[in-house]
Amino acid sequence: MAALFRLIVLVLLLEAMFYLLLRIYIRSLRRERLEEIWDARHPDRAGNNPARDEFVRKSMVGFDRTLKARLLWLVFIIPTLAVMAVVYWVNWQ
Repeated sequence: MAALFRLIVLVLLLEAMFYLLLRIYIRSLRRERLEEIWDARHPDRAGNNPARDEFVRKSMVGFDRTLKARLLWLVFIIPTLAVMAVVYWVNWQ
């Protein structure tokens, strides 16, 4: 029983780590894309300026409700289901 508890804790910690790393990576990709969009629309004001920062900030507000951001939760669901299936399979045999 203790081994199962350690396995659950280890899997949840690894899933949380991968979730956070993927979230940071995907948000940075979106942020870079928004900065490129700003630079393409306003070539005379390209680079860091307050208007560009405000545009990126406002555009990132709804990012957590997008499908890509929601699919990140599969990092928790799929490995957990896989471990549960393996444990069930091993104990069933």
